[in-house]
Amino acid sequence: MLRSMARTSKNQEPILDAGTAQDMASAGRFKQIRMVAGLVNKANPKALPIVIGSGLGTALVMILLGVFVGPLAIFIPLAILLGVLVTVFLFGRFAQSAQYSAIEGQLGASVAVLRQLRGNWTVSEEPVAANRNMDVVFRAVGRPGVILVGEGSSNGLASLLAAEKKKVARVAHEVPIFEFQVGDGEGKVPISKLQRKIMRLPRNLKPAAVNDINHRLRALTPTMQMPKGPMPKNARQPKMPRPKTR
Repeated sequence: MLRSMARTSKNQEPILDAGTAQDMASAGRFKQIRMVAGLVNKANPKALPIVIGSGLGTALVMILLGVFVGPLAIFIPLAILLGVLVTVFLFGRFAQSAQYSAIEGQLGASVAVLRQLRGNWTVSEEPVAANRNMDVVFRAVGRPGVILVGEGSSNGLASLLAAEKKKVARVAHEVPIFEFQVGDGEGKVPISKLQRKIMRLPRNLKPAAVNDINHRLRALTPTMQMPKGPMPKNARQPKMPRPKTR
Protein backbone atom coordinates (compact mmCIF):
# COMPACT_ATOMS: atom_id res chain seq x y z
CA MET A 1 0.00 0.00 0.00
CA LEU A 2 1.05 3.58 -0.52
CA ARG A 3 1.55 6.36 2.01
CA SER A 4 -1.16 8.51 0.46
CA MET A 5 -3.86 6.27 1.98
CA ALA A 6 -3.14 8.11 5.21
CA ARG A 7 -4.60 11.26 3.63
CA THR A 8 -8.37 11.53 3.34
CA SER A 9 -10.79 14.29 2.47
CA LYS A 10 -11.61 16.99 4.96
CA ASN A 11 -13.87 16.19 7.90
CA GLN A 12 -13.03 12.49 7.60
CA GLU A 13 -10.81 10.36 9.80
CA PRO A 14 -7.80 8.78 8.07
CA ILE A 15 -8.43 5.24 6.88
CA LEU A 16 -4.98 4.42 8.22
CA ASP A 17 -2.14 6.40 9.69
CA ALA A 18 1.11 7.21 7.93
CA GLY A 19 3.05 4.60 9.89
CA THR A 20 0.69 1.83 8.88
CA ALA A 21 0.84 2.95 5.25
CA GLN A 22 4.64 2.78 5.36
CA ASP A 23 4.48 -0.74 6.82
CA MET A 24 2.15 -1.86 4.04
CA ALA A 25 4.53 -0.58 1.39
CA SER A 26 7.31 -2.85 2.67
CA ALA A 27 5.26 -5.83 3.87
CA GLY A 28 5.08 -9.26 2.27
CA ARG A 29 2.05 -10.36 0.30
CA PHE A 30 0.28 -12.28 3.09
CA LYS A 31 0.83 -9.47 5.56
CA GLN A 32 -0.52 -7.01 2.98
CA ILE A 33 -3.65 -9.14 2.58
CA ARG A 34 -4.21 -9.06 6.35
CA MET A 35 -3.71 -5.31 6.44
CA VAL A 36 -6.00 -4.76 3.45
CA ALA A 37 -8.62 -6.89 5.20
CA GLY A 38 -8.33 -4.57 8.19
CA LEU A 39 -8.85 -1.54 5.94
CA VAL A 40 -11.86 -3.16 4.28
CA ASN A 41 -13.34 -3.94 7.67
CA LYS A 42 -12.77 -0.36 8.82
CA ALA A 43 -14.39 1.07 5.70
CA ASN A 44 -17.31 -1.41 5.77
CA PRO A 45 -17.73 -3.67 8.84
CA LYS A 46 -20.20 -5.87 6.94
CA ALA A 47 -17.82 -6.57 4.07
CA LEU A 48 -15.74 -9.42 5.53
CA PRO A 49 -18.75 -11.37 6.87
CA ILE A 50 -20.33 -11.06 3.42
CA VAL A 51 -17.11 -12.25 1.73
CA ILE A 52 -16.62 -15.23 4.04
CA GLY A 53 -20.32 -16.15 4.12
CA SER A 54 -20.61 -16.03 0.33
CA GLY A 55 -17.57 -18.26 -0.13
CA LEU A 56 -18.75 -20.81 2.42
CA GLY A 57 -22.32 -20.66 1.10
CA THR A 58 -21.17 -21.36 -2.45
CA ALA A 59 -19.08 -24.31 -1.29
CA LEU A 60 -21.96 -25.69 0.78
CA VAL A 61 -24.37 -25.54 -2.16
CA MET A 62 -21.94 -27.46 -4.35
CA ILE A 63 -21.42 -30.11 -1.67
CA LEU A 64 -25.19 -30.54 -1.28
CA LEU A 65 -25.48 -30.96 -5.03
CA GLY A 66 -22.83 -33.64 -4.78
CA VAL A 67 -24.78 -35.43 -2.04
CA PHE A 68 -28.03 -35.48 -4.00
CA VAL A 69 -26.71 -35.67 -7.54
CA GLY A 70 -23.21 -37.11 -7.17
CA PRO A 71 -20.58 -38.16 -7.50
CA LEU A 72 -19.41 -36.42 -4.34
CA ALA A 73 -15.72 -36.92 -5.19
CA ILE A 74 -16.14 -34.50 -8.12
CA PHE A 75 -18.33 -31.93 -6.38
CA ILE A 76 -16.06 -31.46 -3.35
CA PRO A 77 -13.09 -30.10 -5.39
CA LEU A 78 -15.54 -27.96 -7.38
CA ALA A 79 -17.03 -26.66 -4.14
CA ILE A 80 -13.60 -25.65 -2.84
CA LEU A 81 -12.62 -24.02 -6.14
CA LEU A 82 -15.85 -22.04 -6.55
CA GLY A 83 -15.86 -21.04 -2.89
CA VAL A 84 -12.34 -19.63 -3.18
CA LEU A 85 -13.15 -17.85 -6.45
CA VAL A 86 -16.23 -16.18 -4.97
CA THR A 87 -14.27 -15.15 -1.87
CA VAL A 88 -11.41 -13.67 -3.89
CA PHE A 89 -13.76 -11.84 -6.26
CA LEU A 90 -15.83 -10.23 -3.51
CA PHE A 91 -12.76 -9.38 -1.44
CA GLY A 92 -11.24 -7.63 -4.46
CA ARG A 93 -14.39 -5.60 -5.03
CA PHE A 94 -14.60 -4.48 -1.41
CA ALA A 95 -10.87 -3.69 -1.38
CA GLN A 96 -11.28 -1.53 -4.49
CA SER A 97 -14.16 0.30 -2.84
CA ALA A 98 -11.96 0.99 0.20
CA GLN A 99 -9.24 2.30 -2.11
CA TYR A 100 -11.61 4.79 -3.72
CA SER A 101 -12.81 5.88 -0.27
CA ALA A 102 -9.19 6.61 0.64
CA ILE A 103 -8.73 9.14 -2.19
CA GLU A 104 -12.26 10.46 -2.67
CA GLY A 105 -12.50 14.21 -2.11
CA GLN A 106 -8.77 14.84 -2.43
CA LEU A 107 -7.40 17.24 -5.00
CA GLY A 108 -5.83 15.10 -7.73
CA ALA A 109 -7.87 11.97 -6.97
CA SER A 110 -8.77 11.59 -10.64
CA VAL A 111 -5.14 11.35 -11.77
CA ALA A 112 -4.66 8.51 -9.29
CA VAL A 113 -7.44 6.66 -11.12
CA LEU A 114 -6.08 7.57 -14.56
CA ARG A 115 -2.78 5.92 -13.64
CA GLN A 116 -4.65 2.64 -13.20
CA LEU A 117 -6.09 2.55 -16.73
CA ARG A 118 -5.32 -0.68 -18.56
CA GLY A 119 -3.53 -0.38 -21.87
CA ASN A 120 -1.22 2.16 -23.45
CA TRP A 121 -2.13 5.46 -21.77
CA THR A 122 -0.14 8.65 -21.28
CA VAL A 123 -1.32 10.54 -18.20
CA SER A 124 -0.35 14.06 -17.17
CA GLU A 125 1.25 13.87 -13.72
CA GLU A 126 0.49 17.56 -13.12
CA PRO A 127 -2.67 19.53 -14.00
CA VAL A 128 -2.72 20.81 -17.59
CA ALA A 129 -5.06 23.63 -16.53
CA ALA A 130 -6.03 25.26 -13.23
CA ASN A 131 -7.68 28.45 -12.01
CA ARG A 132 -7.71 30.56 -8.86
CA ASN A 133 -10.56 28.55 -7.34
CA MET A 134 -8.42 25.40 -7.30
CA ASP A 135 -10.35 23.85 -10.19
CA VAL A 136 -7.96 21.57 -12.09
CA VAL A 137 -7.92 19.56 -15.31
CA PHE A 138 -5.85 16.43 -15.95
CA ARG A 139 -5.26 14.85 -19.33
CA ALA A 140 -4.87 11.28 -20.54
CA VAL A 141 -4.22 10.11 -24.10
CA GLY A 142 -5.03 6.62 -25.32
CA ARG A 143 -6.75 4.64 -28.06
CA PRO A 144 -10.14 6.36 -27.51
CA GLY A 145 -8.57 9.80 -27.98
CA VAL A 146 -7.84 12.65 -25.56
CA ILE A 147 -9.47 12.44 -22.13
CA LEU A 148 -9.88 15.61 -20.06
CA VAL A 149 -10.87 15.07 -16.43
CA GLY A 150 -11.77 18.04 -14.26
CA GLU A 151 -12.10 18.47 -10.52
CA GLY A 152 -13.69 21.43 -8.78
CA SER A 153 -16.84 23.57 -8.72
CA SER A 154 -19.33 23.14 -11.55
CA ASN A 155 -19.32 26.73 -12.87
CA GLY A 156 -15.60 27.39 -12.97
CA LEU A 157 -14.72 23.87 -14.02
CA ALA A 158 -17.00 23.87 -17.07
CA SER A 159 -15.31 26.92 -18.56
CA LEU A 160 -11.87 25.56 -17.68
CA LEU A 161 -12.61 22.28 -19.47
CA ALA A 162 -14.03 24.12 -22.49
CA ALA A 163 -10.92 26.28 -22.80
CA GLU A 164 -8.62 23.27 -22.52
CA LYS A 165 -10.66 21.37 -25.10
CA LYS A 166 -10.25 24.23 -27.59
CA LYS A 167 -6.52 24.33 -26.95
CA VAL A 168 -6.15 20.58 -27.50
CA ALA A 169 -8.30 20.67 -30.63
CA ARG A 170 -5.91 23.16 -32.23
CA VAL A 171 -3.08 20.61 -32.27
CA ALA A 172 -5.05 17.34 -32.27
CA HIS A 173 -7.15 17.82 -35.40
CA GLU A 174 -10.13 15.48 -35.83
CA VAL A 175 -9.13 13.55 -32.72
CA PRO A 176 -12.00 12.65 -30.35
CA ILE A 177 -11.86 14.65 -27.10
CA PHE A 178 -13.86 13.43 -24.11
CA GLU A 179 -14.62 15.51 -21.01
CA PHE A 180 -15.45 14.25 -17.54
CA GLN A 181 -16.18 16.17 -14.35
CA VAL A 182 -15.45 14.19 -11.20
CA GLY A 183 -17.89 14.52 -8.34
CA ASP A 184 -21.30 13.50 -7.02
CA GLY A 185 -23.45 16.29 -8.51
CA GLU A 186 -25.60 16.26 -11.62
CA GLY A 187 -23.60 15.69 -14.78
CA LYS A 188 -20.54 14.51 -12.83
CA VAL A 189 -18.92 11.10 -12.61
CA PRO A 190 -18.19 9.61 -9.16
CA ILE A 191 -14.50 8.81 -8.70
CA SER A 192 -15.40 5.13 -8.25
CA LYS A 193 -16.95 4.98 -11.75
CA LEU A 194 -14.40 7.07 -13.65
CA GLN A 195 -12.18 4.17 -14.74
CA ARG A 196 -15.16 2.14 -15.94
CA LYS A 197 -16.52 5.10 -17.94
CA ILE A 198 -13.21 5.66 -19.71
CA MET A 199 -12.55 1.98 -20.43
CA ARG A 200 -15.93 1.70 -22.16
CA LEU A 201 -15.07 4.39 -24.70
CA PRO A 202 -14.57 3.15 -28.29
CA ARG A 203 -11.02 2.59 -29.57
CA ASN A 204 -10.84 5.29 -32.23
CA LEU A 205 -7.08 5.57 -32.81
CA LYS A 206 -4.25 3.31 -33.83
CA PRO A 207 -1.11 3.14 -31.60
CA ALA A 208 0.90 5.21 -34.12
CA ALA A 209 -1.72 7.97 -34.00
CA VAL A 210 -1.62 7.98 -30.20
CA ASN A 211 2.14 8.49 -30.23
CA ASP A 212 1.80 11.33 -32.75
CA ILE A 213 -0.84 13.08 -30.60
CA ASN A 214 1.34 12.77 -27.51
CA HIS A 215 4.21 14.39 -29.40
CA ARG A 216 2.02 17.30 -30.50
CA LEU A 217 0.47 17.82 -27.05
CA ARG A 218 3.90 18.23 -25.46
CA ALA A 219 4.13 21.61 -27.18
CA LEU A 220 1.11 22.93 -25.27
CA THR A 221 1.77 25.20 -22.30
CA PRO A 222 -0.29 24.41 -19.17
CA THR A 223 -2.92 27.04 -18.34
CA MET A 224 -2.36 28.02 -14.72
CA GLN A 225 -3.60 30.83 -12.49
CA MET A 226 -2.47 31.56 -8.96
CA PRO A 227 -5.02 30.15 -6.48
CA LYS A 228 -6.88 32.37 -4.06
CA GLY A 229 -5.54 32.36 -0.52
CA PRO A 230 -2.36 30.73 0.75
CA MET A 231 -0.92 27.79 -1.15
CA PRO A 232 -1.15 24.50 0.81
CA LYS A 233 2.19 23.27 2.07
CA ASN A 234 3.52 19.89 0.92
CA ALA A 235 0.52 19.40 -1.38
CA ARG A 236 0.75 16.10 -3.22
CA GLN A 237 -1.53 14.23 -5.54
CA PRO A 238 -3.00 11.10 -3.99
CA LYS A 239 -2.03 7.73 -5.37
CA MET A 240 -4.28 4.75 -5.72
CA PRO A 241 -3.62 2.40 -2.78
CA ARG A 242 -2.15 -0.76 -4.22
CA PRO A 243 -0.21 -3.62 -2.61
CA LYS A 244 3.42 -3.74 -3.64
CA THR A 245 4.39 -7.16 -4.96
CA ARG A 246 7.78 -8.64 -4.25
